Amino acid sequence: MLIAVYILFAIAATSRATLQIATKFHEAPVAYLLSAFAAVVYIVATVGLARGGPGGRRTALVCCTVELVGVLAVGATSLLDRALFPDDTVWSGFGQGYGYIPLVLPVLGLLWLRRTREAA
Repeated sequence: MLIAVYILFAIAATSRATLQIATKFHEAPVAYLLSAFAAVVYIVATVGLARGGPGGRRTALVCCTVELVGVLAVGATSLLDRALFPDDTVWSGFGQGYGYIPLVLPVLGLLWLRRTREAA
């Protein structure tokens, strides 16, 4: 189920970032580049989680950590400096536009990696 949600977010973030960059990049370049970065993180995390093994787990751990730090940093910054984010990103407002799933997803990923650590 976790991998399925990551796949969904990889597709959603990639689609959103691609459309935003292609059609209105000049309006909010920082926000749209952050959406693209989030998309890459979701894609790589999905591959790491699906691949498994030591390399996949390490990749997923790094991605989930970057994702958590990103959503916390971008979420806080987007609330403190609205001028920097004239349009939403996947992580702005702590993922508010996506039902706060971007805030919860990396925590679930990290917990799952920790829980399955012994089995690996």
